[in-house]
Amino acid sequence: MKIKTKDEIKNIVHHLKREGKKIVWTNGCFDLLHVGHVRYLKEAKKLGDILIVGINSDESVRKLKGKGRPIQTAEERAEILSSLEFVDYIIIFSELSVDKYLIEFKPDIYVKGGDYTIDEIMNHEEGRAVKSYGGKISFVPYVKGKSSSEIIEKILTK
Repeated sequence: MKIKTKDEIKNIVHHLKREGKKIVWTNGCFDLLHVGHVRYLKEAKKLGDILIVGINSDESVRKLKGKGRPIQTAEERAEILSSLEFVDYIIIFSELSVDKYLIEFKPDIYVKGGDYTIDEIMNHEEGRAVKSYGGKISFVPYVKGKSSSEIIEKILTK
């Protein structure tokens, strides 16, 4: 099973790093899985050996996206993502920032979508966390017009 607890991920990362594996971490809501997510995660996986995906809990999605979100529960989103062959592990987190996970797991590469800039990331806890342990931040191109919010808006206006 790919869906793990924080302690399980910590143990897995410890062993993988001892084996010399390059760990990639990314995170997001992944509310409605779409082609933008699939392309993003495929590209993220190419940056290392192991891809860990952090998924926002239902409560944190509501705080980030507002009323009516998420469309699917965290468990459903995690199960869907676990079916993708290029996703190795998944963790559900309730915080709005993943800085404590980055500091604890110390992934070699922290991946964000191309809709972010390095300045935006470095001005937040996540960027400072990655910098604190010497990790790398990489960006994967954004697939224009392909976001859960845009898809939901399209459905509502039809």
